[in-house]
Amino acid sequence: MLSVSFNSRRSLLGLAGAAVLSFTTLSGAVARDSGAEAAEIPATESPLHMLISLNEQQIKVFRGTDLIETSPISSGMRGHSTPTGVFSILEKRRKHFSNLYNNAPMPFMQRLTWSGIALHVGKLPGRPASHGCIRLPRDFAKSLYGMTDRGMHVVITRDGTAPVGVRHAVLPQPYAPETEVASLSRETIAADAALRGAIHEAALQSNVPNVLLDNPHFDQPLRMIITPQQAPNRVKVQQRLLNQMGFNAGPVDGVAGRKTRAAISLYQEGADLPVTGRMTDALEARIHADAGYEEPQNAVLRIRRKFRDIYSAPVTINDMHRDIGTHVFTALDFQQGDNAVDWIAVSAEGERGGAPADVLDRIEMPEAVALEVSRMLTPGTSLTVTDRSFKRNTGLGTDFVVITR
Repeated sequence: MLSVSFNSRRSLLGLAGAAVLSFTTLSGAVARDSGAEAAEIPATESPLHMLISLNEQQIKVFRGTDLIETSPISSGMRGHSTPTGVFSILEKRRKHFSNLYNNAPMPFMQRLTWSGIALHVGKLPGRPASHGCIRLPRDFAKSLYGMTDRGMHVVITRDGTAPVGVRHAVLPQPYAPETEVASLSRETIAADAALRGAIHEAALQSNVPNVLLDNPHFDQPLRMIITPQQAPNRVKVQQRLLNQMGFNAGPVDGVAGRKTRAAISLYQEGADLPVTGRMTDALEARIHADAGYEEPQNAVLRIRRKFRDIYSAPVTINDMHRDIGTHVFTALDFQQGDNAVDWIAVSAEGERGGAPADVLDRIEMPEAVALEVSRMLTPGTSLTVTDRSFKRNTGLGTDFVVITR
């Protein structure tokens, strides 16, 4: 089997149109560093993001891993507690009045949910005292308002947290065709005329500006999320496969009734197996093999741009029985044509699910999907990996909202 470095494969694909790709594991077209490690990441033009701790009653503003602003807050009081989770700024208004609480003024309002949670100027008595919003001192709220944009991430946690640099082979990297050719044996190149032509074409174009890299959405960060999806009903799968093979298991209804048991018995008889009419793990695997059935991937990658869905694809999370937690990975700044970008990670649920790198270790993505994500990647793009639901608070006009409490 032909094995090529990822950058070399991108060169062949982008410059010569070769259709050979051998890439596994997650959402990015990447194989930069295997495993994960802490890293010092320059924060000159890195994206802003806010971390709010309810227990500390404090907001911290980071650019990359650098803390640039901090302030006390007042969050929701008992009975009106502020939800924790992953949010983004949906709307900004310098002058705003509450639709819920007697037209109360909310200067420098930055909305986090359409149900009424926002950042705004308010009194700070040194304890939670709002109806769910995050109150800020006036000078800080005004300064913050001038720094932020719609779509900027806000992560609200119980205990304090901070972003850390992370490098991992599964984090997406920018797609950038390069002139570097694959490290292949001479025998392999000599035996493949198409490959020889692709490499020759790539070399010819090495000094030609690459116009294919232009991305009209390069200034718009993507919001990506990976979440588990419910496994298919095992009985229904077996009924469908038995029917396909001509054993008449009856309706595909998930009920192992008389017809299904009879179909199992008939299959067992034809396969020279003990005839029991009962499904076992071994028998299930045998039917899968005979029918050419492959287990579906157990998770979904979804991508939004400007609060609208633009892409989705199946991926795999290994060891699904283990907690995942909620982790937000953010790409720092890079330029069009770059082939590498650094990432930072924030765990929104403390130690639940393990360290961010541990979660990345469990994710795999089809090579075609990985390449597509690589082509779309932009500075400030985030990837949230979670076993929490995002559907209740995510809709038109929002990013992926994940409530952790």
